[in-house]
Amino acid sequence: METMLTEICEYCHNYFWRTKRNVKLTISGGTFTADFLKDGQYFRILGSDLNDGVHRYPATDLNDEEFEGEIWSMAVPQAVIDLASDIDAWMTQYGAVDSPAMSPYSSESFGNYSYSKGGSSSSSASAGSDWKSAFASRLNPYRKLGGFS
Repeated sequence: METMLTEICEYCHNYFWRTKRNVKLTISGGTFTADFLKDGQYFRILGSDLNDGVHRYPATDLNDEEFEGEIWSMAVPQAVIDLASDIDAWMTQYGAVDSPAMSPYSSESFGNYSYSKGGSSSSSASAGSDWKSAFASRLNPYRKLGGFS
């Protein structure tokens, strides 16, 4: 889920941040302590060699390291968390490398093989060539222009 949230936030240029802290952080045993994060709260690590991205506190699967960087506390709307779950499910069904949904072509054929994607109807999740186009109408309200925030 956190990997998909990282991709969604990156794509939308929106990390739903509340506070940004410059930190000198030691991650040991896959975790760290931060008194400004609440249990279950999402946060972003920035400036790490091994752990950049969105995680959920308390994270227990981080790579051990020491670094100076930033931690952004986040207030991710439940609708975005649900969207990440839906995209994960879509990727499981349509996201395989050999899936026609992942092809940049609307149809192709060679030998005895051919396929055509469904119409361009927005009601068909598989109609998009990737998760960004398949979920564009649900992603658009969270997109920000310009820099990350």
